[in-house]
Amino acid sequence: MKGSEYISKVQNTWCPGCGNFVIQHTVKDVLAELGLLPENVVIVSGIGCHAKIADYMQTNSFYTIHGRGIPVATGIHLGNPKLTVICSAGDGDAYAEGLDHLIFAAKRNVDITVIIHDNRVYGLTTGQYTPTSPPGFTGRSTPEGTHEDPFNPLDLMLASGATFIARAYSRDKKGMAEVLKRAIRHKGFSFVEVLQVCASFYDAHACYDEHVYTPEGHDPYDRGSAEELIREWNYSGEGPIALGVLYEKDARTFEERIFDGKSGMIDRTRLIREALQKR
Repeated sequence: MKGSEYISKVQNTWCPGCGNFVIQHTVKDVLAELGLLPENVVIVSGIGCHAKIADYMQTNSFYTIHGRGIPVATGIHLGNPKLTVICSAGDGDAYAEGLDHLIFAAKRNVDITVIIHDNRVYGLTTGQYTPTSPPGFTGRSTPEGTHEDPFNPLDLMLASGATFIARAYSRDKKGMAEVLKRAIRHKGFSFVEVLQVCASFYDAHACYDEHVYTPEGHDPYDRGSAEELIREWNYSGEGPIALGVLYEKDARTFEERIFDGKSGMIDRTRLIREALQKR
């Protein structure tokens, strides 16, 4: 299939200049390049500007309530492990309301790909601060500026046991495509944070353009090296911002642990049948 065939006919209402456009078109190109048919792909989304991608992609999709995309994506994957499950979430959606789900999906090594559309602001509700907004950020909820520091989501994912951690930038479509291809192919929990600029409420293009870079010769299987790159930038101010696959390791997935290497679909069907017979 051509990438264009993954785009639905739903009218797009993202603001001009929104980084979500690049994410959408990168995802559709990657799905086409990997040869994944729309009927075998599920895009799960939460609440926020990012969530509209579920409408704009011609695949299976599932809207969830705020912060609950990851547990739904986990359930879909366990219900049918043959599906490619991609969970799109915003920084408010995943790092605030849904933070516990994000941590446990990483801990369990669920075989899904989570794409964080991190514009560092609640764009849909017109500009409140999020867990990755810089200190002093002025918005609708903090007119005098925030009085707290952001946390580093990639560092948190490393500590939580994620087996694939990467960062991309919405002005680097080629680099994002390479990251997403590897993320989808990775067997286990894939965490991809996209620094996605909100043109309306937090345009950080100038900062990102100056500070993003792709490390040369980095071995993502070297945890120590990954820690150094992940901690170079603390989301508070300026500093080097590493892009690409920063950490990767091989480990048993949640599905493999549950079904002990057997077919999840077959075992699940049997278990449901047995449970129904006992009622």
